Amino acid sequence: MTETKKKENTIAYILPFVVMGVFLILVQLISIMLAQPMISEGMQFTDNPENVWNSIYYIGLILAFTLVILIAIKKNIKWLIHGFILFAIASTLYYVFFAITAGFMDDTTSFWLTLALSLVLTALLYFFPEWYVIDIIGILIGAGVTAIFGISFAVVPTLVLLVLLAVYDAISVYQTKHMLVLAEGVMDMKVPILFVIPNHLNFSFRKYKYDKDGEREAFFMGLGDAVMPTILVVSANVFITQADFVKLLIFELPGIGMINSPALGAAVGTIVGFTALMVLVAKGKPQAGLPFLNTGAILGYVLGCLWSGVPIIPL
Repeated sequence: MTETKKKENTIAYILPFVVMGVFLILVQLISIMLAQPMISEGMQFTDNPENVWNSIYYIGLILAFTLVILIAIKKNIKWLIHGFILFAIASTLYYVFFAITAGFMDDTTSFWLTLALSLVLTALLYFFPEWYVIDIIGILIGAGVTAIFGISFAVVPTLVLLVLLAVYDAISVYQTKHMLVLAEGVMDMKVPILFVIPNHLNFSFRKYKYDKDGEREAFFMGLGDAVMPTILVVSANVFITQADFVKLLIFELPGIGMINSPALGAAVGTIVGFTALMVLVAKGKPQAGLPFLNTGAILGYVLGCLWSGVPIIPL
């Protein structure tokens, strides 16, 4: 009886970490599958994906948006940020569904179906922000954002972006600690900026109030922790064409569900970094995720390049 109970407790303890890993893998899989349809629909947001300054520009946007959110939290005008985030979510869902439907529907049907799905899911999120709604929508928008950035940033700008973000994440969590304030502030908005994995089935995120000194009712992982390292996975898969491709799925449409060695290495490296991160998170202290995840993705990418005999820095 004692051994059985101990085993049950061990499974219950490990399960949230396993679920977070599954969410990360789902973002990887879906973003890879969205990349080619998004390219076909011209969804890249830059005409020069090789430009390293794109990474610097994006970092600047992150810093500016972070500052705006912190000011909104301090001034108690979070409703403004909440509205902007909901708009961004609806827009991203539109891109995701349009990329999926445009391949087998005419433009008019695809537009209206995509618009309806995006608005319905955004409304559901607003009126019923339960943890499973947030997680499902989080996976969709995480994959969508990842695919858009992955097809818009070539490998070198992506590597620069991941290094800068890892440094920024470490500083914001361990030094200035403003990322912790930011996380606490947006948690009350009940939006899919993070994944929510409850510790028990009676947990309701709609009623949840964050208490840093209270009992842990759920585990949280920032959506960016799944998105940022996976940008390298998509970028390597799109821009490195000389490496051999293998089937990612049992079946696939042309160009979909295929992954090359550098991209696969980055994906596996991300999971390795995630595992190391979870070992520390299990001890109960907030951790900066990107130093682990981005480092794992970069090292895995390097090994994938060496394995397939392609240059680490594409020529």
